[in-house]
Amino acid sequence: MTPMYVYLLLIGIAVVLSMYRVFRGPTAVDRLVAVDIMTTLTVGMMVLYALYYGRMIYLSVALVYAVLAFAGVIAFARYLEGGI
Repeated sequence: MTPMYVYLLLIGIAVVLSMYRVFRGPTAVDRLVAVDIMTTLTVGMMVLYALYYGRMIYLSVALVYAVLAFAGVIAFARYLEGGI
């Protein structure tokens, strides 16, 4: 088993645990944090794919996805706070 498969397995387990928190989170803030964790794990998975396949376009996609996910989480957090 190559280390790449081990990393993807660990990220997959983390995604499943985050999904559990999204569906069972007692508050909206817990769900928001779990979604943020899943977006971070997705960016990490894209970076691993870029390194494994040698395609640097995945790094650009990961960067754009990370910025959009960050903006979305900030907007939703402000909404939950009552600031918008």
